[in-house]
Order: sequence, then structure tokens, then C-alpha cells
Amino acid sequence: MEQSLAARIAANPDYQRLKTTRSTFGWLLTFAMLIVYYGFIILIAFKKDVLAAKIGSGVMTWGIPIGFGVIVFTILITAIYVRRANSEFDALSEKIKAEVLK
Repeated sequence: MEQSLAARIAANPDYQRLKTTRSTFGWLLTFAMLIVYYGFIILIAFKKDVLAAKIGSGVMTWGIPIGFGVIVFTILITAIYVRRANSEFDALSEKIKAEVLK
């Protein structure tokens, strides 16, 4: 019976759509995070003078707000994923459950 249920879920077109959409979205956010994070690391490695440049006449350098921006970006894309998962992905999962368990 369990194999039958798994086969019905796998054959469901909504499940295929959920799997594809969730995977694509996850990879998109992963690549965005990799670009931002490794971009920051590359900036640290090769352009230290950019990060060490002072902002105005104070003691703060550009490295602090840029590093803070990386952290904020991480929180933002996590929130975007959670919001979409809680709305679109969960709704589709419930629809699949209802169809398969009929």
C-alpha cells in the first residue's frame, strides 16, 4: 500500500510542478547568496582598499555597511523563501495530499 501511495504522489502533476518550482526557486536563491557572499570575500581578498576607505571624515569604513548588507541580504532571502514556502508551496502540498488520499 505504501508503494501505491508513493507512486500516486509521484505521478501527480501538481507534485511534479511543486518539485520543479521549489527546486528551481531554491537554486535561484542559493546562487544569489553565493554571488553576494563570494563577491564580498573576493572584495576582501583583492580590493582591500575599497573596504578600508573611510566614509566621510569619521572612522567608519565601507567594509562595515557592506558586511552588514551581506547579513541583511541573507535574512531577506530567507524571509522570501519562508513566505513563499508558507503560502504557495504549502498550499500545493495540501492540494496534493487531498487528491492523493481520496
